Amino acid sequence: MNKLVLSLATACFVTVSVFATDPPAASQAEATKLVSAIASDNYASFVANGSAAFQALKKDQFEGVVSQLGSKLKAGYDLAYLGDLNQRNYEITLWRIRFRAGGDDLLATLSMKDGKVGGFWIK
Repeated sequence: MNKLVLSLATACFVTVSVFATDPPAASQAEATKLVSAIASDNYASFVANGSAAFQALKKDQFEGVVSQLGSKLKAGYDLAYLGDLNQRNYEITLWRIRFRAGGDDLLATLSMKDGKVGGFWIK
């Protein structure tokens, strides 16, 4: 029984330490800038540091996201780093967007490669 308790305690410690890491600085700056660009309806800022494919995002597509989230973001939000992944040579960071006025949290996924934004999805 004592070995089981020790194993569970060790597993909990490892889990906590994995999620307690700081986000990569470049990803944190980009995630903050992208969410802020949506809140302020700033298309140019949103696509500024994107790859060619990311910069091909149509302004009306961006405005669709702004119409859904802009007012909620303007009312205040907290952006929290959840972790990261490496997939297909992209550094992917996961973020929780929590609205200060309440409502469901959102999950944002930022993909970066060579210092450029390859994708930013909000679910």
